[in-house]
Amino acid sequence: MSTRVVSELLDTKNRHVYSISPEVNMQDALQIMVSERISCLLVTRGGDLVGILSERDYVRKAVPKRLAPWDVKVKDIMTEKVICVTPVDTIRDCMELMSSNRIRHLPVVDGKALVGMLSISDIVRALGPARIDFPPS
Repeated sequence: MSTRVVSELLDTKNRHVYSISPEVNMQDALQIMVSERISCLLVTRGGDLVGILSERDYVRKAVPKRLAPWDVKVKDIMTEKVICVTPVDTIRDCMELMSSNRIRHLPVVDGKALVGMLSISDIVRALGPARIDFPPS
């Protein structure tokens, strides 16, 4: 069991978090994702976290309705219920949250302050290679 905590993982990676206003259209949001090579943005209003927006949100909510990205606002398709972790949560807890909620990104908050973002690949790398103990033959 990993007892490493989120703050240790954040110390090893770039803490820059990309965010966007809920009023921005999806065309601009998607352009940011492409240019920064990221698959999600945090949605903030006045410094407060109000949602999370992923490529999946657009594909699942806008594409089936044939909505063009320039006709859709971030607020119309973002996920409002954001699951977050704190710097003292364990890496194992993060993996369990991601698995049970079928999500790939976890914002890290310390009080009300947004201090980082973890992706599923960050967590997998932190947990290291899986070790399987086979029974003796």
